[in-house]
Amino acid sequence: MARFFSSPVVCALALGAWWTACTPEEPPFAVDDVRPVPAHFPTYIEPEDNPMNEAKWELGRHLFFDERLGADGALSCASCHVPEMAFADSSRVSLGTGGIQGVRNAPALVNGAWQPRFHREGGVPSLEAQVLAPIQDPMEFDRDLVALVEELSQDEQYQSWSECGFGRGFDAYVMTRSLAAFQRTLISGGSRYDAWLQGNASALNAAELRGLDVFESLECNSCHSGVLLSDFETHNTGLYANYDDVGAYRLTFDSSDIGAFQTPTLRNVALTSPYMFDGSLPALEDVVDHYVSGGTGHPNQDERVRPRTVTDQDKADLVAFLHTLSDEEFVVWATDLRP
Repeated sequence: MARFFSSPVVCALALGAWWTACTPEEPPFAVDDVRPVPAHFPTYIEPEDNPMNEAKWELGRHLFFDERLGADGALSCASCHVPEMAFADSSRVSLGTGGIQGVRNAPALVNGAWQPRFHREGGVPSLEAQVLAPIQDPMEFDRDLVALVEELSQDEQYQSWSECGFGRGFDAYVMTRSLAAFQRTLISGGSRYDAWLQGNASALNAAELRGLDVFESLECNSCHSGVLLSDFETHNTGLYANYDDVGAYRLTFDSSDIGAFQTPTLRNVALTSPYMFDGSLPALEDVVDHYVSGGTGHPNQDERVRPRTVTDQDKADLVAFLHTLSDEEFVVWATDLRP
C-alpha cells in the first residue's frame, strides 16, 4: 500500500507544511507511492517532460474532482469518470454542463500510463493533451480555456501546489500536466484474472476457465490483447449498417475508417455498463450476442466479427470470465480519492 493513501484527507493535512515549504530535501515521490505498478505489467515509463512529484499529483487529484471546470460550476472529470464505477459512467452517453446530452459513452479511465492514444477514435497522443478537448467542447465542459485558467489561478491552494510542483504559477501548462500525472496513477491490475496470470491456478473456477477458452476461440483476445486487454487500434465492429458517428473517419477522412473506434480495455468491464462507443448495449450478454451474431455487415466491418456457433453455456461461461477482470480493491481505493 502506498505511503500516501491511508486517508487522502488526513494525509493532505499532515503534509500541509510540505506544501508550504516545498523544500528540495523532501524524499522522492514516484508512481509506486500512490499506486504500485503490478509486477506482471509492462515497465512504467514516466514522461521526461512531466516527472511525478507529490504537489503535482495532489493538484491533479483536486482538479479531477473540481466542479468549477464546468461552465455551470457543477461538472467535473469525476462526473463522467466516476471512481465508484471504475472511472466510467452508468449513463448511456455522458451529460455535459447544464445537463446537455452528449453522443458518446464515457470510457473507463484506467492504466492510461500505458495507453498510446486517447479518445474513442484514438486521435489524441498523450494524457497531457487529452483534457483540452472536453474542456472546450460545448457538449462537455463548454469552457473558454483562457477564462477557466484565469478563474482557477485565483485559488491560493492551487497556486501553492503549482509553485511546488512545477516552479511556476498556475496556467494551462500546469493544469494539463497535473491532471495527466494524477491519471497515470489510476492503475488497475489486481483482479482474479491477474492472480491467475501470476500463477494462482485456483483464482478462476471451472466455468471461468471455460469462458477464457471461449474468449480465445472467438478471437476476442486478438483485439483485447495482452495484459492491458486492448490493442489500442481502431476497428469497425459492425454495430450499425450506417453510422451517425463516423468514428476515426473524423480524423483521417479515409472512408475505410467510417465506424472505426478504438478498442476499449476490458479491465473492470463488468463494472462499466452500458457498452460500445455510444452506450447502446446495456449488458455484457448483449455485447456477446452482438459479436456472435456477426454484426450488421457494414463494408468496413472487421473480418473477425462474423457469425459464430456458440451454446448458451458458452455465452454464460464467457460472461463469467469477463467478471473475473473486475479489480474490486482498485474501486475501493478509488472511492477514497475524493478530496
